[in-house]
Order: sequence, then structure tokens, then C-alpha cells
Amino acid sequence: MNKQEFLEIFDRYITREGADKLRSYLISSDFFVAPASGRYHCAYEGGLCEHSVNTYKRFLKNVIKEYGEDYQAHVSDETIAICGLLHDVCKIDFYKVDYRNVKENNEWVKKPYYTKEEGLPYGHGEKSVYILCGFIKLTREEAMAINWHMGGFDSRLKGGDGSISEAYRKFPLAVLLHVSDLEATFIDENHGLNL
Repeated sequence: MNKQEFLEIFDRYITREGADKLRSYLISSDFFVAPASGRYHCAYEGGLCEHSVNTYKRFLKNVIKEYGEDYQAHVSDETIAICGLLHDVCKIDFYKVDYRNVKENNEWVKKPYYTKEEGLPYGHGEKSVYILCGFIKLTREEAMAINWHMGGFDSRLKGGDGSISEAYRKFPLAVLLHVSDLEATFIDENHGLNL
């Protein structure tokens, strides 16, 4: 169901040059079967697609809440779809299934789990921007929103990079995407969180 819903939103709103190639890339990748995380939110097959649709829905609500019913005068439906649906394309081909021994009823059994296998160590939000720019041209606001969607969880902040504050000040859409990502993760997907 999530794949169908994702593709319906994608096809309806994402129409700029290169969208067809991006769509083909998503379908040929593991995007629709990958987890959203290895052990936290949506850590199961299809979780990445589910999380993307959840984030899109939250993002649309937050944009409408911020700008009102005439939100399209400020933010296009295409921008909302691109940022909401595609902010985590960095997770394509990122998680792999491995097995570990777990003791159940005094017996050792092999259980599957997700492990990370980073083929393109480019970061997180910035990696999504890089991948998307290989297919479609992003606006500066779209690139900033996707780049900084992790907010305070972004590893660049741990290294002392404070440019997120300036990005949020100049590009409010980045704040709205970050909040939407959090709401999708911790409200919509709070089932099975192993925090």
C-alpha cells in the first residue's frame, strides 16, 4: 500500500525535468523494501517508504498550518512532495540483512537484523541532496530543507558546525521539514521504537 501511495503522490506532483529517471531509479533500487532505520523507527521491510509517506503528510499539514489554505503562494505542491517523499533517499542500498545468534528457550537460533553497509559515505541530508541532484534540479530552499532535515541529530553539529542555525533562519521550510520528520518518527511511527 505504501508503495502505491508514494508513487501516486510522486506522479501527481513531481513533474520537473528528470523526474521520470528519478522514479525509475527508486523502483530499481531497494527504496520500497528497505527499512527506515536499523533498529529504531520503521525498522522493517518497507519502512523507508512508509516513513517517507508519513513525513510527506506531516510536512503538508505543517506547511498549511504555517501559511494557511493559500500555502501554494509560498510553497509549491511539488516542493512539498520532493522534500517530504525524498528527504531520506540517502538510505537506498544502506541497510543489509545479516544474522546473529540469539538464545531462545535455551536454544541458539539465527535471527535476522539490519546492519549498515555504506557504499557512498557522503553524510546523511547532504547525501540525499547529492543523489537527487543527479536526477532533478533542486531549488535552494528544497536543498536546504533536505540537507538539514536531521536538525540536532545531524552529525555535523557534533563536530561544531553551526551553520544549521543560519540555514533555519534563512529557509523556514527546513525547520518545517525537520519538525515533520520528527513527528513522523516519534508520533506516527512510535510503535516498536527501541530507544
